[in-house]
Amino acid sequence: MGGYFGAVSSRDVTLDVFYGTDYHSHLGTKRGGMALYGREKGFDREIHNIENSPFRTKFETSIDGMSGTSGIGCISDSDPQPLLIHSNLGTYAVCFVGKINNADALMKQYLAFSGGHFDAMTGGRINSTELLASMVDQKSDFVSGLNFAQDAIEGSASILILKEDGSIIASRDKLGRTPLLIGKDENGHAVAFESFAYEKLGYETVYELGPGEIVEIRADGYTVKSPAKEKKCICAFLWTYYGFPNSCYEGVNVEHTRNINGHIMAREEAKAGNQFDYDYVCGVPDSGIAHAIGYANECGVDYARPFIKYTPTWPRSFMPGSQKQSSKIAEMKLISVTQLIKDKKLLFVDDSIVRGNQLRKTGELLYSKGAKEVHMRSACPPIMYGCKYLAFARQTEDRDLIARKAILELEGEEGEKHIEEYSDGRTERGKALRAQLCRMMNFDSLEFQNIEGILEAIGLDEDSVCTYCWNGKE
Repeated sequence: MGGYFGAVSSRDVTLDVFYGTDYHSHLGTKRGGMALYGREKGFDREIHNIENSPFRTKFETSIDGMSGTSGIGCISDSDPQPLLIHSNLGTYAVCFVGKINNADALMKQYLAFSGGHFDAMTGGRINSTELLASMVDQKSDFVSGLNFAQDAIEGSASILILKEDGSIIASRDKLGRTPLLIGKDENGHAVAFESFAYEKLGYETVYELGPGEIVEIRADGYTVKSPAKEKKCICAFLWTYYGFPNSCYEGVNVEHTRNINGHIMAREEAKAGNQFDYDYVCGVPDSGIAHAIGYANECGVDYARPFIKYTPTWPRSFMPGSQKQSSKIAEMKLISVTQLIKDKKLLFVDDSIVRGNQLRKTGELLYSKGAKEVHMRSACPPIMYGCKYLAFARQTEDRDLIARKAILELEGEEGEKHIEEYSDGRTERGKALRAQLCRMMNFDSLEFQNIEGILEAIGLDEDSVCTYCWNGKE
């Protein structure tokens, strides 16, 4: 994934861009960058590798020499950005969040008629941000160029451009899969993926871009340059997992939604006859916690924390490049509380179950500490398809998903024809999937939230929410 932050003001915004970008660090840990613009100094840019050190640590010394009344910053899990571009549209800085699936085709198309070239990175790859800029530059103005690029890209791209007049152009991806919001303070405006990032800096949300909308932002206001499109398909996984608890998208808060989702899960299980014979309901840190609190409050079982996450030094386990490293970090960062585990019947709620490797180890650890029973609940439906719209740190192929592996073991390739049945816990295939996953991960019981439940929790119309990873519907 990745995140972005920008600010335009009558005052220096270096610290705003620094802290605002840092507040997106939960979305990626590969590259971090800032670009600032001041009338006297012009453009100033820094990019650092943040794989082994947080964004804030890398930039704390850099910002002493940076200044500007406008700027953009980016946390990226892919290519270095923001880039500084000099083209027919002038000099500008650009960054984006998303995924360009047809990058090779667009590159060949561009080279075929332009006679130009791209700067190749290690391994011969092209920086996706540079490719995006080349698409924008094919038109005579930024708005036409952004619309052209959005139409040409297969995937998604939400974009920030810092112009040489100090204004910022924000373009939300054409189906609004990722958020883009504008905040205002007494001196100017900010724009971000995560609304809490600018709210913490004293800005108040004044506008949220619609799908495909383009807005130009200045210190004294903002102007819609290209209207929003009607069809919207924002990623539902924002509320389930990777969105930050304090943020709101489409007016819907993440933490509140997760809490409601937990209530709905327990409510539906009660209707199905679950007696809730557990000593504690627990959340898998961090993003499973709010779901679990809602579940516990609904079913009346005490909430407890038999695992405490050690946060000072251990990074998020989905970021490292190797599965071995990821599994080790997942193991090291969770510290158990034996008194809350030994001889206890525990029900855990996690945000999702993707590959299942970390969750399996969690179950093994609980049993080794003397747990009597371990029950697992997923706050979203079984993940059946790897995302093809957003660039997560480690892309997951369908065959790597634990649910698909279980189906293959149960029914072979024939099972691929019955994904919808396997997702539904009320069907015979759905029950068989859950039983198979319990055998594979050694749980006493396992259940998933269904699509109807998560959509009820989010509160948005089904047609405006992307559920591709659960049901394959685009």
